[in-house]
Amino acid sequence: MLKTLDNSLELLKYFTKQHPAWGVRELAKEINMSHSIVYRILSTFENHGFMIQDPVTKKYELGIRFLEYGHIVQEKMHLPDLIYPIMKRLSEKTEESVFLTWIDGFEGVTTVIAESTQRIKFAVSLGTRTPLYVGASCKAILAYLPKETQKKIIDTGLRAFTKNTILNAEELLADLDEIREKGWSYTVGEYSDSVFGLGVPLFNHEQEIIASLTIAGPEYRMPQERIPKVLRMLQEEAKSIQNCFYQYNL
Repeated sequence: MLKTLDNSLELLKYFTKQHPAWGVRELAKEINMSHSIVYRILSTFENHGFMIQDPVTKKYELGIRFLEYGHIVQEKMHLPDLIYPIMKRLSEKTEESVFLTWIDGFEGVTTVIAESTQRIKFAVSLGTRTPLYVGASCKAILAYLPKETQKKIIDTGLRAFTKNTILNAEELLADLDEIREKGWSYTVGEYSDSVFGLGVPLFNHEQEIIASLTIAGPEYRMPQERIPKVLRMLQEEAKSIQNCFYQYNL
C-alpha cells in the first residue's frame, strides 16, 4: 500500500508547468514504471477529480481538485497578500524584478513575483521550477542546506543552463560555502544569459532555510559598484518578509 502511494506521489512530480500533460506510455517510459501501474494510478486520480483526460489526445492533466486545494493553502497562509507589497516596494526602489522562491525537494519554485516596470527586464512565471544548484535564488537556499543534502543534489547530476552554469562539484560546493559565509548570493548568466541575480535566504521560526528573496535583471544594469547599495535594500526588505513568516509561525 505504501509503495503504491509512493509511486503515485512520485508520478505527480512530473506534471509541471513545462510539461503539464502526459500520455500513459510516455509517462511510464519517462519514470521507468510499468505501463499498467501508471494507467491504474492515473485512472484512480481521474476518478477522484485529481486528473482529467483529454478526449482527443488521451493525455492526462491535473484536475480541478488541485486548484481547490491550492486555494485552501493560499487562504490559510495569506502570505502573498502580505509579501507582495513589500516585494513591489523593493522592485520600485531598484527598478528590477523581485521574486520569492520556495524550496520544494531538490528544486526552487517561484511563488510570488513583483515585475520591473522597465521595458527590458527579467521575467519568470509563477510556478517555475529550477534545480537548487543554479542561479542566485536557488543557491541562496542550497547554501543553507546540510552538506549531505547538497551532495545528494549534486549526485543527481548537474546540467548546463548556460555556459556559466557551474558543473564542477568541488567548485559548486566552494561557491555554496562562500554564499553561506557572506549571507547572500550573486550570479551572472548562470540560469539565463546576461541576467544577474542577487538573492538572500529566508528562514522559518526554527531557523531552517525555506525560501529566498531575489532581485534579477539585465547584467548591464548591475555594475559592481551598484551591488552594495542594492544588496542593502534587498536585505532590509527581506527582514520584513522574514517577520511575515514568523507571524504565521512558519
